[in-house]
Formats: sequence, C-alpha cells, structure tokens
Amino acid sequence: MKKITQNDVARHAGVTRSMVSYVINGSGRSVAPVTRQKILDAISELEYRPNKFAQALSMGGKGVLADQNIGIVLSGAEMFLRPYYSEILAGIHKAAYEKGLHIRFIRFFDELKDPVLFTQLIHSEEICGLLLLALDQCMKTQEDTQLIERIQAQIDQIVCVDCQLTDLSSVSFDRQAAALQAVRYLFEQGFSDIAYIGEPDQRVTGFKQAFLEKGENISGLYIDFASDMAAGLKAIQKLRKSRGGLPRAICAGSDEVAVGILFYLNEQKIAVPEETALISIDNIEIAEYTNPQLTSINVQKRAMGSRAVEMIVNRAAGRGENALTLLLPTNLIRRKSS
Repeated sequence: MKKITQNDVARHAGVTRSMVSYVINGSGRSVAPVTRQKILDAISELEYRPNKFAQALSMGGKGVLADQNIGIVLSGAEMFLRPYYSEILAGIHKAAYEKGLHIRFIRFFDELKDPVLFTQLIHSEEICGLLLLALDQCMKTQEDTQLIERIQAQIDQIVCVDCQLTDLSSVSFDRQAAALQAVRYLFEQGFSDIAYIGEPDQRVTGFKQAFLEKGENISGLYIDFASDMAAGLKAIQKLRKSRGGLPRAICAGSDEVAVGILFYLNEQKIAVPEETALISIDNIEIAEYTNPQLTSINVQKRAMGSRAVEMIVNRAAGRGENALTLLLPTNLIRRKSS
C-alpha cells in the first residue's frame, strides 16, 4: 500500500506542501479557515500519518514499541476533578506499570475529531489497545458514533470502562443492581418514603424495581437527576420546595451527589439519619469523612481499571457477539447516615 505523503495531501486539497506542513505542525503562520478545513478533510480522507512515525520505524523501532503502548480516551476534562474517575485511572496506571505497558496518551473524546491528532494517535503502529472511559456521557450525535466506528477500524483491542457501547467489550458495575441493593437496605431499616436523586441511568430502574418488589406504589415516586455536588444541592432544594418537606430517606446515585445533599441537610440543621436518612453509591474516599459518615454501595473502582488493562494484555477484548461484558460486584458499606 502506497505511503501517503504531505505532497499527496497538498494535491488532494489543492494547496502547497508548505501550507500542509503549517497545519500539521501547528506553526504560528496564519492559515485561512477555509484552507485549513480543506487540508484537514484531505488528511482524513487519505488517512495521512506524519512522517515521524515512519522515520522511527526505519531507524529500527527505537523507543517504546506499539505493543507496549495503550491509550486512554476520556469523555471530558472534568473527569480529572472527580474522585470516582481518579480511582479508576489509578487502577489503570498501576496495572499498566505491573504489566510493563506505557500510557501513550490520555485524550478527550472531542479532541479526536481533529484529523491530524486522530491519525497521529489512533493507529496500530502507535498503540496496541485503547481504553474508553465513561464515553456514554458524551455520545450525543451521529458524528460521535462515526468517530467510534473510525476508532474501531484502526484499533483491534478496545475496552469501554465504566460504560457500555454497542459491539465493544466493557468493564463496569451493575448500576441497576447497586441501586436495588441500596433501596432494599432502606426498606430493611423501616423506610418507605424514599426519593432518588442521581444519574439518569439504570440506577433509576433499580430504584423502581425495589418498590415493585416491595409491592409499594411507584406512581408517586420522586426522582430527580444530578451528577455532582452542586447538582445534588440544587436537587434537594427543589425536592423540599416541590413537596413542602423532605422524604424520610434519600437514595443518591453517587457519593458526590450525596455530599451536596448532605451539605444542605447540615446547613438546614436537619438531623441525618433521625429526620432524613441518606444512602449513596460509589464509596469514594470522602464518604468515610462526611458528617455523618455516608452509608454507600461500594464500587470496585480501581479493579475496574486494572481488569480493563488485563483484557488488553490478554487480547480478550472481542467485538460484536464476541464482546466481553464484565460487571464487577458491589457491596454495602454501612456507616452513620442511614
């Protein structure tokens, strides 16, 4: 197969080779937006890869080989600030080190829409496997779906971490079972007036399932969506206003949401759990240091990252009917909030 060069890109885009070089190397020289887009389209259509990779190979493959490299793609920059995802990333890094692998890059999903960056990084000469962390949070358009398809065409071993995408192997936890376990526990403690505040995913299904199992009426259930501390705070304020009071217990979809809820309850001098009990899902480190300490469903966060790396190493990340879906078990950590 003919190696695509910058000259090929230039001819395809109808520009000079130097103009192509300016765009690829990110030089300070100004390139008209229309011209730049022509070049980017040509790079994408021709699947051009910068010469530095071929040069490295021609020099005897000095440095880290592709079969020792893996890449990580995150849904967004905010994941670096979230302790839940920090623990997953810690698990990935520890396992990679133990297996003799190198993290070639950590990038955000939207960055890969840049054809230059995509062709530099998403290639079998660069990495042997790719971890997609929580990408279900940013898959919104047909363009996003097409980008995943382009990634699949380039990389054989792909594992979705804390998410599930069609036809790809994944490592996650059973969100429905976790919420079911949380609400069952609240029922065991004698609570029946229970609200859910958290992520709008299978956790909601698990919450409702617990009521159906108990034979309780689900038509009047209060469910509101939140994914971080600030949203949890707003949701509990909204809940109190909408019903003129608070429920006897709250199931939070995550510990971060629960921290926002707990902040409000403490601020309003509402005793926990005497007036309103609280349980959450994740069991991040802060759960043990809140006031009161949070009862939480423990998710194996570091294990999630390490098992994903093991799947890459063992070449177990199948596709389609051969895709492996691994759901790690959860367990209840009882503390003082419920």
